[in-house]
Amino acid sequence: MVFLLPYPVMAQAQVSSFSQAMAEAASGNAVIAEYYRDRAYAPLWTGPDDASRRAALLAAFADAPMHGLPAIRYDADILAGQFRAAVTEGDRGRLEVAMTAAFLAYAHDLQSGVLEPSDVDAGILRQVTRPDGAMLLSAVETPDPRAVLRNLAPKDVEYAQLMKEKLRLEFELGAEGWGSTIGIETLDPGDSGPKVVAMRDRLISLGYLGRSVSQVYDSQIASAVQRFQLDQGLNADGVAGASTIDALNETPQTRLKSIVVAMERLRWLSGADRSSRYIWVNQPDFTAEIVDNGKTTFKTRVVIGKDVLDQRSPEFSDKMEYMVINPSWGVPRSIIVKEYLPLLQRNASAVGHLDVIDGNGRVVPRGAINFAAYSAKSFPYGLRQAPSDGNALGKVKFMFPNPQNIYLHDTPTKSLFSNEVRAYSHGCIRLADPIDFAYTLLARQSADPQSEFKSHLDTGLETNVTLEQEIPVHLVYFTAWPSAKGSITYRRDVYGRDSRIFDALTEAGVVLEGVQG
Repeated sequence: MVFLLPYPVMAQAQVSSFSQAMAEAASGNAVIAEYYRDRAYAPLWTGPDDASRRAALLAAFADAPMHGLPAIRYDADILAGQFRAAVTEGDRGRLEVAMTAAFLAYAHDLQSGVLEPSDVDAGILRQVTRPDGAMLLSAVETPDPRAVLRNLAPKDVEYAQLMKEKLRLEFELGAEGWGSTIGIETLDPGDSGPKVVAMRDRLISLGYLGRSVSQVYDSQIASAVQRFQLDQGLNADGVAGASTIDALNETPQTRLKSIVVAMERLRWLSGADRSSRYIWVNQPDFTAEIVDNGKTTFKTRVVIGKDVLDQRSPEFSDKMEYMVINPSWGVPRSIIVKEYLPLLQRNASAVGHLDVIDGNGRVVPRGAINFAAYSAKSFPYGLRQAPSDGNALGKVKFMFPNPQNIYLHDTPTKSLFSNEVRAYSHGCIRLADPIDFAYTLLARQSADPQSEFKSHLDTGLETNVTLEQEIPVHLVYFTAWPSAKGSITYRRDVYGRDSRIFDALTEAGVVLEGVQG
């Protein structure tokens, strides 16, 4: 004899089975477990009234590759297949939690990045603002989940421009790229022959030259080369030297990698203050900018840290608080023990422009010190250079106090700013036009910034000038970035950081795809 349960009892058994499966599946994630407990295990994605929300989520997952995200983490096809295959209430409960976990992973990745920056490279010290899972789940309960899902992506105009370039490059990949490479190290105006034709065709494919049948490196081609050089941060002389040829030979795939990494980097900046005035130092571009309400109001060339493990300029954001006019230079401990102590041990009169100071900042006569008696670890003194024309920090430094002791500053070594690649410092950022940089900052709080600056400078004394409004400073590293006109410009991966980031993204599941034309 078969006994049938009354419908209310059967429904209760199904709900209990559904809830139990959800509770078990969510037990490893505190956010998800608490969320479903608070809503008495009511479904968000798999209920009879959740079809539109579920469809919106699966559609967003399907579009994840457009953002350079690892779609395998939230595979729309697998989840849709699981929904079709769900038979029991337990199956549905487990699928409900799986969809929520996939949603949170997707929101985390799209809003603030796939990777933890410092896990990829120790020089990336950026503190990423991660989304709150409970708030995300609450938000997606809305009757318009598509709007919530659309709003997860960064709102920066640059992100949209990078995304557009990604689609263009994928099309170029599908269309077999930009033609043959230029098999020579350098070409000069006036040259002719097959190599010039290869360069001409490359410039046409890249959009820098209109249709041409010229086989001679003429003025039209030279102008196109110059425009290309400007977009690549190269010396714009119209001569196709080795660095220009290398840049012309880059493939759509290589450029696409730079775009995908730039999108990830911009996601890391989701919490960074870029609302009104800020300072933007893009290390591969070797420039520093003051940006006001989205417009660059001042720009100068910079020197960044050497491509040496402990001298590369780090990436982080902070706030500039003050400038120091006529700064003294307190030599960093790493420079003292690695570079100067060995010189002093051989000759106590070495580096005579530096004072030896004790722990209280008092100058100690060199004759009173047996430098040979100390090791790098035990050396108890500091070194300091007084304000002067030859001071390593020049006439002014700009301070945003941080544990890395990184700041922007002037330098007496001006010749380095004419070089194409400017990676020579011990990590701090040297400015080509520091005085004008100071004037621009002071203009917000002084009726005559030039006179105010000069009055402090003329004293010869070290003087702190507080900025009435602290200014966000972003030390960034973008090898792909939109120009003011919206076209994407590219730079060298000076420290190899982008390469490491792309490798990590690939390991996480990001795939480059070419779109067939």
